[in-house]
Amino acid sequence: MLSHYYTIKEDGQYEIEIKKSRFICTLKRIESEEMAREYIQQLKKEHWKATHNCSAYVLGDKQEIQRSSDDGEPSGTAGVPMLEVLKVKQLRNVLAVVTRYFGGTKLGAGGLIRAYSQSVSEALKHIGIVEGVLMQEVQVTVGYPLHGKLEYFLQQADIYVKDTAFTERVTVSCMITEDRVQAFRSKLDDLLSGQYDIQLKGTDYFETPVPPSS
Repeated sequence: MLSHYYTIKEDGQYEIEIKKSRFICTLKRIESEEMAREYIQQLKKEHWKATHNCSAYVLGDKQEIQRSSDDGEPSGTAGVPMLEVLKVKQLRNVLAVVTRYFGGTKLGAGGLIRAYSQSVSEALKHIGIVEGVLMQEVQVTVGYPLHGKLEYFLQQADIYVKDTAFTERVTVSCMITEDRVQAFRSKLDDLLSGQYDIQLKGTDYFETPVPPSS
């Protein structure tokens, strides 16, 4: 499994205007080429009056599948620039469709390349990128008198708490990167003097926002 990946925070849409042409970028998480093709067709039906519906997508843990379409724009001026933005951002399983409503002013090849790249870049800034990190679920069980001490430690250590169960004792489910588990146990020994039980559960990805680059 991947230790981490990057993708969009959520599906979304963002519009910019360049020389009276509208560029509407739609971003969507995808799991297959079939899903990508179906969604592209759906958008083409929705924007049937648009001049172009250009697309690009990346699939796979290492972007093994890469596809792009200029949809009638001059070859290499739309789909490929869009794809390059997705690749540079190292995104995984993401589809970008830029719908263009022509405003009457031709942009030229260079202008089109910049416009389609900018459309995807601005949409990514607006919608956001997240990093998914593979984490180990660790369940720590303590008596009620030690819960406050444990809770404060987890807050100070900036450890994500997935869930807390209150029964005869308190069980806190934490998400920790696998390389930190041993150090985490050592700190618990010092903090709680061995008065706790610990269980390692499954692994899963936890997504956190990536600060936008300047």
